[in-house]
Amino acid sequence: LVLDPSLQLLSRKQRKLIRQNPGILHSVSSGLQTAIKECKWQFRNRRWNCPTSQGPNIFGKIVNRGCRETAFIFAITSAGVTHSVARSCSEGSIESCTCDYRRRGPGGPDWHWGGCSDNIDFGRLFGREFVDSSEKGRDLRFLMNLHNNEAGRMTVFSEMRQECKCHGMSGSCTVRTCWMRLPTFRAVGDVLKDRFDGASRVIYGNKGSNRASRVELHHLEPENPAHKPPSPHDLVYFEKSPNFCTYSGKTGTAGTAGRFCNSSSPGLDGCELLCCGRGYRTRTQRVTERCNCTFHWCCHVSCLNCTNTQVLHECL
Repeated sequence: LVLDPSLQLLSRKQRKLIRQNPGILHSVSSGLQTAIKECKWQFRNRRWNCPTSQGPNIFGKIVNRGCRETAFIFAITSAGVTHSVARSCSEGSIESCTCDYRRRGPGGPDWHWGGCSDNIDFGRLFGREFVDSSEKGRDLRFLMNLHNNEAGRMTVFSEMRQECKCHGMSGSCTVRTCWMRLPTFRAVGDVLKDRFDGASRVIYGNKGSNRASRVELHHLEPENPAHKPPSPHDLVYFEKSPNFCTYSGKTGTAGTAGRFCNSSSPGLDGCELLCCGRGYRTRTQRVTERCNCTFHWCCHVSCLNCTNTQVLHECL
């Protein structure tokens, strides 16, 4: 959304949020870029490998569907914005927020709260207002996207960890100062990838016309009544994923022809599964890399050039 410097792709509310929080545009853009890289890494060995394009719709037509891959895209990008904004607050690069100093007072017998906690509350609030504002309507797709957006933000929050610094004479740890630290984004991606594999298929639920519960009238229910309702942390979807084996202009899938595979792996990255049974071609290429590098005082590094032969397997 914000990769276009003209901001033409942002809604009126999103542009207003950018103006109200000087310095936050760079953080939002950085969070989206991090989310894209993480998506590609998590699915690097899958038939759908999180392909992107330079057009206005970065992820392509898949975002208009209701499958597992769509759920992951919404969750990881929402998490990326939340994570980046929360970190930027504690780094002082956003004028409207700072460290989270609310964790004060007693901590434990040999430690106390202090330091600069990452401002996850501001990150979640801004993420909810900024990311969710692009969703319109009240249909199943709307409910699914909002649910997965929130699941991404909650994953960042739930993976935060306590970090401490020791104080004392001669390096002893008689007292520690502790604060709350954001997880690495790889940890967030790992959790969301697990939830992708265990995502819940849902349908549109309606509790009737009771005015007292109007806010909860429209909700998500498991497609299988025997399954328990999805928790706020779960990813949800409502339609089967398209066939990612072959190119399809209708669904926007590129297929797996030309992808490199592992001929010795029985897993998803193996040539049998990744190439969808079409077979593969094998070729060799010579790669020259720097090797046997030596540091000379001061200050020069000398290296040799080593040439290796790589065997590559490419899907037909």
